[in-house]
Amino acid sequence: MERLYDYLPRELVSFLLVTIFSLLIGLTQRRIALRHAGEATHFGTDRTFTFIGILGYLLYILDPNNLVLFMGGGLVLGVLLAVNYFVKQSQFHLFGVTTIIIALITYCLAPIICTQPSWFSVLVVVVVLLLTESKHTLTEFVQKMKNDDIVTLAKFLAISGIILPMLPHTNIIPGINLTPYSIWLATVVVSGISYLSYLLKRYVFHESGILVSGIIGGLYSSTATISVLARKSKNAHPGREAEYVAAMLLAISMMFLRFMVLILIFSRDIFYVIYPYLLSMSIAAGCIAWFIYIRGKKKGTIVIDNEEDDSSNPLEFKVALIFAFLFVVFTIVTHYVILYTGSKGLNVLSIVAGCSDITPFVLNLLQNKEAATVVVIAACCLQAIVSNIAVNMGYALFFSGKGSKLHPWVLRGFGSVMGLNLGLLLVFYLIR
Repeated sequence: MERLYDYLPRELVSFLLVTIFSLLIGLTQRRIALRHAGEATHFGTDRTFTFIGILGYLLYILDPNNLVLFMGGGLVLGVLLAVNYFVKQSQFHLFGVTTIIIALITYCLAPIICTQPSWFSVLVVVVVLLLTESKHTLTEFVQKMKNDDIVTLAKFLAISGIILPMLPHTNIIPGINLTPYSIWLATVVVSGISYLSYLLKRYVFHESGILVSGIIGGLYSSTATISVLARKSKNAHPGREAEYVAAMLLAISMMFLRFMVLILIFSRDIFYVIYPYLLSMSIAAGCIAWFIYIRGKKKGTIVIDNEEDDSSNPLEFKVALIFAFLFVVFTIVTHYVILYTGSKGLNVLSIVAGCSDITPFVLNLLQNKEAATVVVIAACCLQAIVSNIAVNMGYALFFSGKGSKLHPWVLRGFGSVMGLNLGLLLVFYLIR
């Protein structure tokens, strides 16, 4: 819109924008009036709101410095809106003030368009239009909410917007790059991804099947997802082994993407080195999952239904504390391993770290890039991930139960993924 000012008078462009935006807002009010109680209970619809916007523009440009006329017009409009509200309350027993607020926003479009960037003016109108038309959507959303969802949101805002900025950047232990801020920053990032996966599962894919459960669960924790799916497979319909294993491999595929995002957030240098391998591993795991699913479907071993999975809230305070504790432990251990054994000891530690939650170990390496070279850190991240896949395969075999028909599918699926990952890891070593 700034380019239009070079060819057309600024006043003309601003007037047209105010008129169009006010008309759009008014049209939404007419839709509401026709859909519900009729125009009798509304302050106005399309024409009224258009005139409100035009009036605001005229009074603004006549006195843009002192704004006496604009404020006087706003006062008159406020009185009219107050009278309209009193009539609705007394005669129709309606107490909503949404139309009044929208009318005031429409009146303020003129100074917004004349003084603010074009993107901000459009943003205001878009938000007004969306919120006006989304009343039923918001009502349905609130009905789906659990009792503790607002508390969960408050927890996340507290740990990210209150606790994190208040933490100091000084080292806790002399000589070790470990600060309260770095510990909690890693916790906030991981908790944010976990919270996002919970919201997707709770409100977007609530009635999803096993495959979607694997995808969404992989964003949070592939280990937890695989363990849950393996336990559920014992009580599932016979012949669904291929589908459960495919879901587990999809969780592995999403794990690679999750680590790509984490590495991009904390270290772009390492991201540029490692992302081709992580992306290739993710695609390979996804393709193997698809192959297993299709093969099981052809054999008639997959029963299509929507088995509702658990959508328990992952954002628990004790989980955050456990993650912070593991992050501190891995930071201290990594420091002394590098100090006394160098990169060789770090390679061994990366394999051992795969037996537990590898996220604290990986984030510790990313926030302590001076401890080793970029290539060594990238290699350790890949080794930890491959080691963790082997551990996840063990969890799948153990939690599915002794003699489960899931075992052959697990060995073939996870074995193929691990073989390809080891091949890519070998390629990484040869190239680097």
